[in-house]
Amino acid sequence: MPRCRHLYRTLADYQQLRAFTETHRRFAVTGGGFIGSEIAAALAMNGHDVVMVFPGEHIGGRLFPADLGQFLNGFYRDKGVEVVPGESVVALERSGAGYTIRSHNPATSRERQIVADVIVAGIGIQPNIALALEAGLATDDGIVVDELLRTTAPDIYAAGDVASFPNAVLNARVRVEHEDNANTMGRWAGRAMAGDPQPYDHVSFFYSDLFELGYEAVGDLDSRLETVADWREPFREGVVYYLDHGRVRGVLLWNVWGQVDAARQLLAEPGPLHAELRGRLPKAL
Repeated sequence: MPRCRHLYRTLADYQQLRAFTETHRRFAVTGGGFIGSEIAAALAMNGHDVVMVFPGEHIGGRLFPADLGQFLNGFYRDKGVEVVPGESVVALERSGAGYTIRSHNPATSRERQIVADVIVAGIGIQPNIALALEAGLATDDGIVVDELLRTTAPDIYAAGDVASFPNAVLNARVRVEHEDNANTMGRWAGRAMAGDPQPYDHVSFFYSDLFELGYEAVGDLDSRLETVADWREPFREGVVYYLDHGRVRGVLLWNVWGQVDAARQLLAEPGPLHAELRGRLPKAL
């Protein structure tokens, strides 16, 4: 039997999971973040039985404000997904032809057993910095680079998920694990190595689809920040702004499209903008 405990990150992981869907019915997804929420929705849309288990109170706990996250819990349940928030996986055992997860709820001390044919773990990554450490490069949640994407060895550059870089717009050092940043930063680093160094000032975006809902997000989406929601239809279409000391640090475009560049412009403004946000986006195209 093929391996059915599945870490989801690469193209090969996707291809293997796709093959599992041809022969297995019940899937357990551990993790309720970007990867977990997307995978659970995709599996359910393809007719599979899905259970999600994650330690946070709601789907997208690190990204979305609590009211939107609680809506997603109910939305996923309405789509047939068994949503188990507030529980951490403490054991995984073989059970016949499948697996049994044992989860623990620290608030109630309750333990639960979840049986599934395939376990999919979408629980984040640790950047692979082994080569950088062997080379003596500075690291801090990734390989440290300057605004030109140079490491602490000036002839060595780093880009993509593994690079920790200074973001001038957010006024912070960040590491971004999404496609837009990887593609853009790679081009920037390539030009720099070819003799045309330019400060990396790109503000990346990421996106996902959750059943018929979809979003694009720009900047820092941290659910611990203050948020201002401007809903055209609550939790179905609108914009959520993430603020730090009155200045916009992130923009969630929820079923709102074609506004990424406008959101980038908003992040670059000095602020504070708290009283001016409702109706600011979307802009006419």
